[in-house]
Amino acid sequence: RLSIFLIFVLITKVNMVGVRVLGIAGPKKAAKAAPSSGKSARYYPADDIARPKHSRAKKHNAPKVRASFAPGTVCILLSGRFRGKRVVCLKALESGLLLVSGPYKINGVPLRRVNQAYVIGTSTKIDVSKVDVSKIDDAYFARVASDSAEGEAEFFANDEAKPAVVSDQRKADQKKVDAAILKSVNATPLMKNYLGSKFSLKKHDRPHKMVF
Repeated sequence: RLSIFLIFVLITKVNMVGVRVLGIAGPKKAAKAAPSSGKSARYYPADDIARPKHSRAKKHNAPKVRASFAPGTVCILLSGRFRGKRVVCLKALESGLLLVSGPYKINGVPLRRVNQAYVIGTSTKIDVSKVDVSKIDDAYFARVASDSAEGEAEFFANDEAKPAVVSDQRKADQKKVDAAILKSVNATPLMKNYLGSKFSLKKHDRPHKMVF
């Protein structure tokens, strides 16, 4: 009887070791522990294993820019904090966004990127051939990570929003671009008043019949 009991204990330990090897928690370890033969797996992971989706395109091309957004075109912003303002389109960036400026001195719109889906291109144009924006690209507008990390107490505190800090380089570039645009604006009669006015719709206006 003692020998039969020892054999039973030994078989139980062997089975428990096998259960521990094949019954490991976690989808990745369970997939590795599954037998590699042609038979169906004995154990399956509890969660689905995330696999990256295959993409045939090595580089995704930027969206096409409409022909109405040529450099120098006066555009109307339809969304954002500057909606209704008229701006000057300077160029299309690699990401498909439009680089525009108010100029800032006329209507307060700084150099910024806008989505062409929320912009109306008008038939009014000014000469921006002397405006140098070759150094301004998508990386120019990248956000700088703040050094001071907020804790839990600062996150839930009802303090006022911190004002945005504009770098000296950004201010210098804004003045340089606006100075070149203002020369063309001042050379065209009533163009300064046109850019300073805000676009809006009244009660009986029909936008689908308007010619911008």
